Amino acid sequence: MGTVRRCTRSTCSQAAVATLTYVYADQTAVLGPLATYAEPHTYDLCDEHAQRMSAPQGWSVLRLAPDPTAAAPNRDDLLALADAVREAGKPPAPTPDGPPSLRLVRPDP
Repeated sequence: MGTVRRCTRSTCSQAAVATLTYVYADQTAVLGPLATYAEPHTYDLCDEHAQRMSAPQGWSVLRLAPDPTAAAPNRDDLLALADAVREAGKPPAPTPDGPPSLRLVRPDP
């Protein structure tokens, strides 16, 4: 079981809900949903600090809100899972014994 990641702001012990990344080349701060893994050059923020976050002067802030409908499994996800299970349950294709047969093809005159 994974541990709960905490807000990286000093003296804050709240659970992180968002990840902040700086794109220096574009002078953009990107605030999005909590990343799957903690990365060295990103900052995990709690809800309060994510709401109050500001970027350096002259920078733009890009806030990526998660799509709540995308998180729930849908009919296509379930069908894909069922197809994968059926495919994995199929017996392996029989392999022919011996070398493959060769057929001579003559070029047209």
